Amino acid sequence: MLRGWKFEIQLDEKLDKAIYLQIADAIIKDIHSGRLKPGDALPGSRNLSQLLKVNRNTVVEALNVLLIEGWLISKERQGTFVSDTLPDFKSTQKTNQETSVIKNTSIKHYHLQIDDGNPDSKIAPITELARAYRQIFNQKARWQMMGYGNELGDLEFRTSIVQMLNHQRGMQINEQDICITRGSQMAMYMTAQCLFVKDDYVLIENPGYKPAWSAFENAGAKLLPVRVDKDGLLTADVIYYLKSGKKIKAIYVTPHRQYPTTATLSLKRRLELIRLSNKYGFTIIEDDYDNEFHFGYRPVLPLSSFTELKNYVYIGTMSKVVAPALRIGYLASNDGCLVEKIGSLRKIIDVQGDSIMEQAVLQLIKDGTIKRHIKKATNHYRSKRDFTAILLKKHLRGKATYTIPEGGLAFWIVSNKQVDWLQVSEKLESKGIKIITPDTYSLDKTVNGIRLGYGSLSEKELEEGIIALGKML
Repeated sequence: MLRGWKFEIQLDEKLDKAIYLQIADAIIKDIHSGRLKPGDALPGSRNLSQLLKVNRNTVVEALNVLLIEGWLISKERQGTFVSDTLPDFKSTQKTNQETSVIKNTSIKHYHLQIDDGNPDSKIAPITELARAYRQIFNQKARWQMMGYGNELGDLEFRTSIVQMLNHQRGMQINEQDICITRGSQMAMYMTAQCLFVKDDYVLIENPGYKPAWSAFENAGAKLLPVRVDKDGLLTADVIYYLKSGKKIKAIYVTPHRQYPTTATLSLKRRLELIRLSNKYGFTIIEDDYDNEFHFGYRPVLPLSSFTELKNYVYIGTMSKVVAPALRIGYLASNDGCLVEKIGSLRKIIDVQGDSIMEQAVLQLIKDGTIKRHIKKATNHYRSKRDFTAILLKKHLRGKATYTIPEGGLAFWIVSNKQVDWLQVSEKLESKGIKIITPDTYSLDKTVNGIRLGYGSLSEKELEEGIIALGKML
């Protein structure tokens, strides 16, 4: 018999959905809501048709759908029932809601997040990029861009990046030496997959960039940490590992502005690292992650610009220049076989790059938008850097040391006394402020500094964050 269930449904003949399916879905809804429970009896087709004022055959069709799908079962001489093998949906929903409440209470919300050097997306040339997109789709030959392209990226876009690297960064490459990627992390991953085999060793800066380390380990490589000081990585550590007999396949470096300390690798160490690379045959993987924003006379030229360097992979990005959400990176190498392998891997995982995006950014390069934006952004970030330096001097005097960077979007701040940064982080979190702790970029607990990104924060946010940090040190 029917147990306290009143069937309520508004049937609409104007809907695209057939009446019998509207009835079936309404019954399913009542099962989900808990109004109908496993084992409950439904009224007979005759009673249901009278209740809904529809033809009995329509009701029979609805019931048949539910029987076939397993929502209902038919018992001979007894009638039709909600399947007793179904879960109690009402109970399940309650449990899910309770779990959601429990999970939500553990989610921490911050009104201020101090990142490691993100750009200010509010000044990104979005309007210009949108205009470039529209122009591309209005071109008469736009159909030519709708098919598959080259796995290394749009040829014209590669040519433009090659010209930039050769003219502005002193490199000597051509279009076949470069692959456009969806951000620098993809470039790092493909390089690792094509360069390393299991149990190869790769030297890494410590502290350093952990996402790159993960890419290397995923390819089967083992990490060997190299210490860093105010002049960049210590080549003495490199020599020590080379003489240990281990199979050193590569070294990963951020020589322009070391991540996270912002130190520039000295010329003496640059030349020594190149000499060692040539002598021992290991590849230098150079990550030049924020070359564009420089406040001094000119950026230091990449290691990859030295003609005597025999084995290198140079990785860069345009995401910080255009907008972080638009993933455009690239890698260049003087090893043609390696680039060919990377292209083959690209075909497997991504087929090709985003040719439309590449064409749009190319248009911004050609019409001077990118050049103007970099100039505007550099002035913008220089002002923010100077403002941050004033705040640090005022609120961290005698508590921490730091160097005012000549470029990039972050300061490296080292406490004058040993600090439990996890404890500091927890105290700041209680105030709604999030920082990146040293464990994010180190293999050990000896690092006593944090990276403070200022590019994406307002002056008000910078002041609040630095005042709060100063009180903790």
